[in-house]
Amino acid sequence: MPEIGPLLGAGKEAEAFEYGEHVLKLYRKPGARSTAFAEAAILSIVADHGLPTPAVHEAGRYGDRWGLVMSRAPGKPLAVLATDDPAIVPAALDAMVALHVRVHAETELRLHPLVLRIADRIAAAPQLDDILRRRLLGTLAALPDGNRLCHGDFHPFNLIGPPKTAVIVDWPDATSGPPTADACRSYLLMLQGAPQFADPYLDRYTAASGFARPDILAWLPVLAAARLCENVPEEAARLLELARA
Repeated sequence: MPEIGPLLGAGKEAEAFEYGEHVLKLYRKPGARSTAFAEAAILSIVADHGLPTPAVHEAGRYGDRWGLVMSRAPGKPLAVLATDDPAIVPAALDAMVALHVRVHAETELRLHPLVLRIADRIAAAPQLDDILRRRLLGTLAALPDGNRLCHGDFHPFNLIGPPKTAVIVDWPDATSGPPTADACRSYLLMLQGAPQFADPYLDRYTAASGFARPDILAWLPVLAAARLCENVPEEAARLLELARA
């Protein structure tokens, strides 16, 4: 068994380490056994679609933490590359949109339905009063459902490598649902974490996918409300504002 190597990156839920020629993702919570095996299963499902994603090799306990071993995506996140070299921003955005459209072209029925996940999170969000919660659930019920592969956390920090060879990572939020909702989720995440990419991404996505901008942005209030459950304090006020719009 390889030794756990240097830290490669860290997020709210997990850290990634060198692990021989692969990468080891370790979850922060000590009881994350089901999370590790669930993500391994999702990666196995996604692999059936032939998308540029890490291959999963194993899941289990490593020291006192649960995690999974994946093939290593070489390079830096696309967002970092584009920030370091602004000249590649157009190519980075085009690559991001092309990959997202490829994801959304895939029908996938084995994953949890996205609309049900959104409804569950709206129901659980403590910041919503009952009137607003009911209104948002009514809005959600009127939006179109779907059965396409949705990443759930698709943004330029989860694309590793230069534009022409970028690999899509971080799939634990993958679901089956409508592409417009997944695109709007990306737009929402970029509004908060990479605002310089948000509108240029949306412009390119609408042109490439054929979906209209209003049909994508119709999801913004319900997705903002659902994100309140993710407990990102610095975003709470803005998310509430979007949910009330």
